Amino acid sequence: MSDAIRLHPQVEPFFDKDTGTFTYVVYEGEGGAAAIIDPVLDYEPAGARISTASADALLAFVRGKALQVTWILETHAHADHLSAAGYLADILQAQVAIGRGIVQVQERFKVLFGLGEEFIADGRQFDRLLVDGDQFAIGALPVRVIATPGHTDDGLTYVIGDAAFIGDTLFAADSGTARTDFPGGDAHRLFASIQKILALPADTRIFLCHDYPGTRREAEPLTSIAAQRAGNAHLKDGVDESAFVQLRQQRDATLPVPRLILPALQVNIRGGRLPEPDANGVRYFRLPLDQMGDAR
Repeated sequence: MSDAIRLHPQVEPFFDKDTGTFTYVVYEGEGGAAAIIDPVLDYEPAGARISTASADALLAFVRGKALQVTWILETHAHADHLSAAGYLADILQAQVAIGRGIVQVQERFKVLFGLGEEFIADGRQFDRLLVDGDQFAIGALPVRVIATPGHTDDGLTYVIGDAAFIGDTLFAADSGTARTDFPGGDAHRLFASIQKILALPADTRIFLCHDYPGTRREAEPLTSIAAQRAGNAHLKDGVDESAFVQLRQQRDATLPVPRLILPALQVNIRGGRLPEPDANGVRYFRLPLDQMGDAR
C-alpha cells in the first residue's frame, strides 16, 4: 500500500438527522480494511421501537465496496443516540473499542439505573479499552489514540493518517463546543482536550461527531484547525481557559436533558447491546424518575 493511502484514508460520512450524529466508514480503498466510527441504532421513543435502517445503510456501503471491517470505534458513550456497535459487530465479526474511562461511566450509571450484579462495570462489554497514546491499525492504516475527556470521562480522538475523529469536543465553528454538565464532565478538562486537537498538524482533516445546523445551512461533517482557531463560537484564538469555562458552564445551565439519554446510556454502556430479555421474553429500559436535570 502506498504512503499516500496510509496518510490520507478514504472517509465516507453518514448523517442521522434525528440525532444530529455523524457516523464514518474509514477505509484503505475498495476491497481494503475499514473501521466504522460511532454507528447509530435507530430508536423511536414514543413506541420504544428499535430499528436498524441507519446501520443497514452502513452495511450496504461496506458490502458495495467489498470492505473488511475490523474495528467499530466509539469516541465515547453517547447520550444522544443508541449505538449500533453490537448489531454491526455480530454481523461483521469486528472488534468494538472505546476509552478506558468507560469504566467510570459504567459505575455511575449502574447506580443510576439500579442494575444488578449481572452487570459488571469493568468494561468487559467491549473488546478493547483504549488509553492515551495507544496505537493500532486498520489494515495498513495507522491509528493513534488521544484521550480527550471533558464531555465525558471516556472521550477519545482517533487520528488515522491525516484524519482526526474528535467525538464530542469541538462542533462546527458556528456551534462552538460540547456540553460538560453530564456526570464526569468538566469544562477545564474539555479545554485541555481541545488544545490537544488544535495542536495537530494544520492540514489535519477534523471530522465532527455531531452537527446541529438548524435551517441556517447543511450539516457539515468536516472542519479544520484554521476554521476553529479563527471562528469557534466558544473557543477561538484569544479565549483563555477561565473565559471558556465560565461561558461553557453558563451555557450548560440552560441546556435541556438530551431526549434519548436514558435509553441511550443503557445500551451504550453495554457495548451497543440491548438489555437482556426478562423471563417473559421482553426487553425493558429502566427510567429513574426525577434524577436527570431539573423541571425547566
